[in-house]
Amino acid sequence: MATLTVGCAGVVNTLTSTRGVMVTRNVAYGPLPAQTLDIYAPAGGDGPFPAVVFLHGGGWTSGAPADYRFLGSALASRGVVAFIAGYRLFPDVAYPDFLRDGARAVAWAHVHAESFGADPRCLFVMGHSAGAYNAMMLALDERWLAGAGLRPSAVLAGAIGLAGPYDFLPIRDPEVRAVFAPAAADLPSTQPINHVTSDAPPIFLASGLGDTTVRPGNTERLAGRLAAAGDRVTMRLYPRIGHILLIGAFAWPVRWTAPVLADTLRFIRTQPGCAAR
Repeated sequence: MATLTVGCAGVVNTLTSTRGVMVTRNVAYGPLPAQTLDIYAPAGGDGPFPAVVFLHGGGWTSGAPADYRFLGSALASRGVVAFIAGYRLFPDVAYPDFLRDGARAVAWAHVHAESFGADPRCLFVMGHSAGAYNAMMLALDERWLAGAGLRPSAVLAGAIGLAGPYDFLPIRDPEVRAVFAPAAADLPSTQPINHVTSDAPPIFLASGLGDTTVRPGNTERLAGRLAAAGDRVTMRLYPRIGHILLIGAFAWPVRWTAPVLADTLRFIRTQPGCAAR
């Protein structure tokens, strides 16, 4: 489950303007070095603004908030406060510690949202690839946010998953098997699709039909399960778009390839009281 390469992230970030955006880097949401946020907030406009906690991809082994300046700037310049969260990675930790970190980041953003011009009642969790898995587990499996004193249906205005693995048993990749080894006795409990209930927050799922890293069937199956449970789910499948380009399309040089940013903003703006300003 790939992350942006250092070179790719460097290029798009170099070409990204932060004009009109207030950036606060390396804000601690926990006591450990990986538990930090880069925060991108609109420099003007009439708040309070919707907010997104973004969890990066990288197969639970790599990735960092600094790689996603292009995404934070794209959201903040359009009236959404972006909390780009780091979290502990394998082999330092394994499942479910990265979920506990994600829950802690959401809880921190909920408490501190107003300090950055955001509305805590319009808080979304979002991720790409492994980060999309994390986001969907936080939204669907109440154990993780409960550990931070929260309930998904109470704290989340919605959840956004981009090219995520949601239904990937059996695990064939040796490294992914190692990541999830602590749950070997009950692997079905690690799958977001197995935690769908009728009270999930609104969910937006997107995938590229050209994705050979995380097959779009993951998105289609989760969307189908959510719809069957009566949950509010929006799905977008983009022709010829691969795994990295799906998140890369937030960056202006390649934004023309797929309307992922526009569709994400539309989802946020259509939730009650959460219109990005």
